[in-house]
Amino acid sequence: MEQEIGTWDSVLLENLSEDSFINNIHQRYKRDHIYTYIGTSVVALNPYHHISEHSLEIIRDYGNKGIFQLPPHIYGLTNLAYQSLKDQSEDQCVLLTGEGGAGKTETFKMIVNFLTHIQDKSQANALRKQSSSSSASGIILPAHPRSTSSCSGNANFIICKSNAMNSRRQSPSPGPCTVAGPGASPSATQRSRSHTESIERQARRNQREKYVDFDFSHHKSTENISTLLESTATTATPTATPMLTPTPMPGHLHPTKSCFKHQQTQVNSCTANVSRLTSKHLHAAGCRQCGHSKCTRAQSLEKEERDAALQMLRGSNNRLPLSSSAATAQSQLQRGSCSNLVRQHSTESQPERQQSISMGSTQRISLYDAHKLSKVLGSSSISPTPSASSSLHRRHKSPSQRLRECVTCADVFLEAMGNACTLKNNNSSRYGKLFDIEIDFKGDPMGTRITDTVIGERNFHIFYQLLLGADLQLLKSLKLFRNVEKYELLRNTTAIEEDRTNFHYTKRSLDVLGLSCDEINSIFRVIAVVLKLGNFIFVPVTNIDGTEGCQISNVYEVQETAQLLNLEAQILINCLTRANSTSSTQEDVGCEMDARQAASYRNTLCRTLYSRLFTWLVNKINETLKSTQREKNLALLDFYGFEVLDHNSFEQFAINYSAEKTHQNFVFNVLRSEQELYLREGLEWSRIDYFDNESICELIDKPSYGILSLINEPHLSSNEALLLRVQQCCAGHPNFMTSGSNSMCFQIRHFANVVNYSIHRFLEKNSDMLPKYISTGFYQSKLSLVQSLFPEGNPRRQPSKKPTTLSSNIRTQLQTLLAIVKHRRAHYVFCIKPNECKQSHQFDMALVQHQVRYMSLMPLVHLCRTGHCYHLPHSKFFHRYKLLNSLTWPHFHGGSQVEGIALIIRNLPLPSAEFTLGTKNVFVRSPRTVYELEQFRRLRISELAVLIQKMFRMYHARKRYRLMRHSQMVISSAWRTWRAREEYRTLKYKRQVKWAVDVIARYYHQWKIRQYLLTIPLRLPPNTLSPLSSEWPAAPNFLQDASRLLRAIYHRWKCYIYRNSFDQTARNRMREKVTASIIFKDRKASYARSVAHPFVGDYVRLRHNQQWKKICAETNDQYVVFADIINKIARSSGKFVPILLVLSTSSLLLLDQRTLQIKYRVPASEIYRMSLSPYLDDIAVFHVKASEFGRKKGDFVFQTGHVIEIVTKMFLVIQNATGKPPEIHISTEFEANFGQQTVIFSFKYGGMSDLAQGPPKVTRKANRMEIIV
Repeated sequence: MEQEIGTWDSVLLENLSEDSFINNIHQRYKRDHIYTYIGTSVVALNPYHHISEHSLEIIRDYGNKGIFQLPPHIYGLTNLAYQSLKDQSEDQCVLLTGEGGAGKTETFKMIVNFLTHIQDKSQANALRKQSSSSSASGIILPAHPRSTSSCSGNANFIICKSNAMNSRRQSPSPGPCTVAGPGASPSATQRSRSHTESIERQARRNQREKYVDFDFSHHKSTENISTLLESTATTATPTATPMLTPTPMPGHLHPTKSCFKHQQTQVNSCTANVSRLTSKHLHAAGCRQCGHSKCTRAQSLEKEERDAALQMLRGSNNRLPLSSSAATAQSQLQRGSCSNLVRQHSTESQPERQQSISMGSTQRISLYDAHKLSKVLGSSSISPTPSASSSLHRRHKSPSQRLRECVTCADVFLEAMGNACTLKNNNSSRYGKLFDIEIDFKGDPMGTRITDTVIGERNFHIFYQLLLGADLQLLKSLKLFRNVEKYELLRNTTAIEEDRTNFHYTKRSLDVLGLSCDEINSIFRVIAVVLKLGNFIFVPVTNIDGTEGCQISNVYEVQETAQLLNLEAQILINCLTRANSTSSTQEDVGCEMDARQAASYRNTLCRTLYSRLFTWLVNKINETLKSTQREKNLALLDFYGFEVLDHNSFEQFAINYSAEKTHQNFVFNVLRSEQELYLREGLEWSRIDYFDNESICELIDKPSYGILSLINEPHLSSNEALLLRVQQCCAGHPNFMTSGSNSMCFQIRHFANVVNYSIHRFLEKNSDMLPKYISTGFYQSKLSLVQSLFPEGNPRRQPSKKPTTLSSNIRTQLQTLLAIVKHRRAHYVFCIKPNECKQSHQFDMALVQHQVRYMSLMPLVHLCRTGHCYHLPHSKFFHRYKLLNSLTWPHFHGGSQVEGIALIIRNLPLPSAEFTLGTKNVFVRSPRTVYELEQFRRLRISELAVLIQKMFRMYHARKRYRLMRHSQMVISSAWRTWRAREEYRTLKYKRQVKWAVDVIARYYHQWKIRQYLLTIPLRLPPNTLSPLSSEWPAAPNFLQDASRLLRAIYHRWKCYIYRNSFDQTARNRMREKVTASIIFKDRKASYARSVAHPFVGDYVRLRHNQQWKKICAETNDQYVVFADIINKIARSSGKFVPILLVLSTSSLLLLDQRTLQIKYRVPASEIYRMSLSPYLDDIAVFHVKASEFGRKKGDFVFQTGHVIEIVTKMFLVIQNATGKPPEIHISTEFEANFGQQTVIFSFKYGGMSDLAQGPPKVTRKANRMEIIV
C-alpha cells in the first residue's frame, strides 16, 4: 500500500491546534493527498495539477467500503450519504462551500459522476470476473495504491489518548512506515519484492493502465495514457478463427490522429499507411505532420473507440481470444467522467514533462470528451454507420441508463450556457445549482455578464462554441461569422480551439435530452440574436423640433436579426429606438429615445433574452428528468463562492450574500444546533466558541432596514441617494463601514473578509427590467420559443403585478434552496484554495489559515472530537436495531424502550462508552462505531433473509409434494373411468333425448321473447311520456330481469326528453337541487323537507332595490344569488341577531336589514369550509381562511330556514370562484375560529320537546358552544 502522510481524520490529531491542523493538510497536500476528513466532513484542497483518483475502479472501491476504510476522498463522503439514504430512508444533502476558484464545481461533478456510476458496480464486478477467467495466462492487475483498504490486521493505527470518560474509538490511519510481514526486515522485504515490482510495472505498461487527472483551478483535465493500442478486431473469413488486426474501424467521429489544420489530409495518409501498421505500440506526442500537441485528444478518442469495438466483438463471439490486458482496458474504460475542461500545459513550458511521458501524450479531455467516451462504450462500435449505432444503442438502453445519460448531458449544456471565464476562475459557474437526485435541477444565471465583461475574462462558453464549432450551413442560417472580434459582446476576448470540438457534444446533449430539431434550431437562433443585438450601433440625431433621437446605423444587422426572430424589421427598430411604441410597423409611433437610453435598453434586452432562455432550458431539463414517483432524495448544493475583486459591484454583493447565507446555514445547523441539543439532552458539555455571522445576514436581509430592503425602496432615484440611505440605516452596525465622505463606496465585514462595494449602478442592475412595449413587440415574433420567452407581451393576457427586482429574486431563490436542505441530513465539503497563483504544490500558509478561520473549521474539529457524530431518537434507534438482540426481536415485552436500548447496547461487541443515552436521543461518538453497528445490522438482515428463504423452500417442497400426490390420485382414478364407461353408454341415449327437449324449449323461449319485444310498443298506455308514469306491460316470468332493464332504460329516456324541455332558469334550479342532493342526502336530517320547496334565491326582492344597485356598483356584486333576512348567532352569548345576508357570484355580504349598510364583505375564495350538524337544526358555520380578515373576525355562524339552499348556493359560488369545491363538514362536533380563539361547537339532540317547535337553544361555555336541537 502507498504510504500515507499525516492523519486521515483531523479529529485524531494528538496535539490538536490550528497549527497542527494546517500542518497536517499541508503535509498531505505536498504528496497529492488533497482530501482530509473532519469526522464525516471533507476538506478538499485544490491541487492545480493532475491526480489519478477518478477511475471507475476507485468508484467501485469506495462504493463497497465504509468511509474510514479507505483513504479520505470525496467518493467516501458521497458513498456515506448514498448508503445512509438507502439504509435509513432519510433524505440527504451534500453542501459544497468555499470561495471562488477553490474547486467546488469540479468536486460537484465528481459527486455526480460517483452517483451516476455507483449502480454499475455489480455489473462491473461481474465483468471483471469474466475477464479474469477468460485469460489463460493473464497477469492479475494489482489494486491501486490509493484504493487498498487500511483496515487489515497489520495496519497501523494512531490512537488519540484521552481519559476514560472521553475515550472514543479511532478510525485507522496509516503510520509513518510500510507494513511488512512478521519477522522480516524492511531491507529484506524490499529485496524480495524488487523482482516482483519490476514485473508488475511491466505488466501495468502492457495493460495500458489509464489515469484521469483533474485541475480544479482551470476546470479542465488531462489524461496520461501509458501506451496506445493501434489495432481493432475484424474477422478474416466466416470459417476462420477471429484475429486482432490493425485495421481502423470505419464510421468513427475521430478516424485519425491529427490537428484541426491537418485533419482532412491526415485521413488519406492514415488510410494509405494502414497496411504497414503492426500491433506494436505507437509513441507519438502530437500531429503526425505538424507535431501539434492538442491533436493527441483525437488520438486518444480513436484508441478508446477501438478498445470499445474490441469489447463488443468479445461479447458477440465467445471464440475471440482476449488477453488480460484487453480485459483490463475493457473494465477500466467503462466510466463516464463528469470533469470540466482543463487548460493544457504547453510543450514549451514543460519540456521535462514531455520527456518523462514519452510512452504517452498529454492531451486535453473535457466534460464533452468524457460524455463521448461513455457514448462509445455504451453503443455498438461495429455498426455500419454512427447513426445506426446510436439508434441501436438507444433502443437497448434501460431507463436508469437513459436517466444517467440525461443527467450528464444536462450538465454539459448548462455548463456551456451558465459558465464563463473570470479573472480568478477559468470555468466559473455563474449560477447556483441544486441536484435533487430524483432528479431536479434548479438554477438561475447571473445574466449581467452578457453585456459587461472585463479584459482578461470571457463571456459564456456557448458563444465561442457556436461560432467556432458550427458548420458553414448552420452559421449561414444564423447569419453569423466565425471571427469572434466581429461581435461587441465578445470583443477583447479569445476563443480556444477546444470550443470547436465542444460544440459537437453541446449540440448532441440537446438531442439526448429529448429536444426536437425545431427547438434546438430555435435555441441557436436566440443565441445568435443576442450576439447580433450587441452589434447594434445607435447614432444620435437631432429632430426638427429640437429633440434628441437616434437611429441604427447598421441596418443590415437589424434586417438579419429580424429574419432570425421571424419579426418585422420596423417593429424591432421601434422597440429599440422609440419608447412606448406599439407592435405597429409604422415609423412614427411612440416617442423617440436618445442613443444612450437606446443602448441601455439594448443591453437590458440582451440580458433578459439570455436569462429567460436559460430558465426555459432549465424547465425543459426538469421535465426530462422528472420522476414519476417520490421516495428518497439526495440533494447536491453548489452555490456561489465568496468573491472579492478589485472592483466589487452589485454582482459581487449578491454572490457574497449567497455565500454568507450558506455559511450561516452551516453555523446554525452544526455548530449551534448540535451544542444546544447536547444541553437539552442533559449531556455534560463544555461550550465551543465559534463566530456566528447571523448579524451580518441581518445587516443585508433584515426586513425594512436591511440593505436588500433599502435597495428596493421606491423613492430612491439615484445611487447617491441609495448610499445616503444605507449609511443612515446601517451606520451603527458593527459590520458596516463607510469608505469616506466623498467616496461612492461602502464596506461590509463579511464572514470571510472585508469587501468594499462601489454603489455605482446598484439601482440600475437591481431593477434591470424590460419595458412592456418591448415584450409586446417581441411577442409578435413567429418563432414559438421567442413567444414563450415573453409571455407578458401577449395582449390577451391580463396585466400582472409589478415585476420583482433582482435582489428580491435572489433572496427568494436562496431561501427556497436552503428550505429544501433544511430538514435533510447534511454532509459538508469544505473546498480550500491553497494559493492565489494557481500553481501546484504551493501552499500559502496565511491564505489557508484565513480560510480555515472564516470557515469555522477548528470549532468543527473540536465539536467532532468531543461531541457525538450520530444521534437518533429513542424510538427510531430501538426499532432500527432491535433485531440485533433476541430478547427485543421481534417484540419486546420486558419494559420501556430505554431498557430495550440498554439491553441492545450491552449485548453488542462494541464499547459501551461509545453510546450515550439522553433524555430523548441515543448518541454515538465515532463514525466507525456507526459503521460497525450498520454492518451488524446488515449481517442480521442477511440471517433473517436466509430464514425467509428456508421457509419459502419448505413451502415450495410441500407444494411439490401435494402436486405429486394429486397426480397419483388422477392415475388411480383412470381405471374408475374405464369401469364407468359402460354406464356412460347406457346413459347416452337419455342424454340425447334430454338434448332434443332442450332444443325445443330453447326455440320456444326465443319465440316468446320475440313476441314480447314486438308487442311492447303496442301495449304501452298513451300518457307514458310523463316521468311520473310507472305503467309498464306485464312480462313472462323468465323475462322479468329483461323487463326491469327495459323499463329502466325507457324511464331514463323519458327523463332525458323531460330535461331537454327545460329553459335555462329551470336548468339552474335543477342543478342546484342535484347539488343539494349530492351534498346532504342521507347526511342532513332536514334535507327531506327542502326537496319539495324550490330554491327562490332572492327572497326579499333585493335585485329591484335602487339603493342596492348603487352599492353593488361599488363592490362589483351585481348579480344576487341569494338574499334573505337570517339570524346571526352572537359569538359571546349565542343570541340570534337578525341581519340581511346577500350572496353574489364573488362574495358573501352581511348588511343591515334597514339601512342596507355593508357590515362584512367576505370574498368567496376566502371561505374554504362549511360545517353543519346532521340534525334538524338550521345552523351553519362558514369557515374563513387564516388571512388578515380571517384572523381578525374569524368564522361566521348563521341560523336560517333556508340553510340547505344557502349552503348549496355558497358551494357552487366558491367552486366557480376558486376552481375547486369547498369542504362540507357535517358532524355533531367541530371547531370554529372566533378571531384569536378556537371554539368547539357541540350539537345535542334534545328529543321531542318544546324545542322542536322553536329555534334551537345555544349556550356558550368557555371555549365550547352547545346547541340543543
